[in-house]
Amino acid sequence: MAKKQKIEVKLVKSAIGSNKNQRGTLRSLGLRKLGRVRLHDKNDVIMGMVDKVSHLVVTKDV
Repeated sequence: MAKKQKIEVKLVKSAIGSNKNQRGTLRSLGLRKLGRVRLHDKNDVIMGMVDKVSHLVVTKDV
């Protein structure tokens, strides 16, 4: 069985001033405070969410 790819997502810019949908996407990713890091499986759903808030987060493959 192949290992699932993981992606590390870190919130590097505040969500203040962003629209409501982007704040909701950050909450769905588990990013509530600045500097927090979360690990997620790398799939189309997560990558789409990261793409919507790419100006607020930094990603790294793990």
